[in-house]
Amino acid sequence: MNDIIAILQQNARISDAELAEMLGITALEAAAQIKKLENDGVIKGYSVILDDELYDNSTVYATIELKVTPQRDCGFDDIAKTIMMYDEVESVSLMSGSYDLAVEVKGTNLKDVALFVSERLSTIDGVLSTATHFILKRYKEKGIFINREDTDERGFVCP
Repeated sequence: MNDIIAILQQNARISDAELAEMLGITALEAAAQIKKLENDGVIKGYSVILDDELYDNSTVYATIELKVTPQRDCGFDDIAKTIMMYDEVESVSLMSGSYDLAVEVKGTNLKDVALFVSERLSTIDGVLSTATHFILKRYKEKGIFINREDTDERGFVCP
């Protein structure tokens, strides 16, 4: 199962036949294993990794660090569930370290993201503080190089 997951993480569009050939099983077995992973909830979905500079360079992404007060009997779960219901939110993660939740958001411009943070996130009960970091450029996402340029193999020579 780990081999199937590793291959799908690199190319979720691979055919059952190609996957089967790589794993030394039949295409029907590959399809059945994928279906089982989906039914068991291991595979939650499939997504596309975009080069936003080529597709839509007006989209703005940010990571927001939140310090929150955990709620009695549910810890951080209720606040996280509230946050993840917003359309702007791409992901929510519980973190160790100096802040509690990392929230990845997408907006049409800097002002939209700033208003989302000030009017929606910071007003949620239990949110103590926020720190917003705008993503300027993505180099690699989910193991995929976004804008891989050919490098000069000769190296640099300094006088």
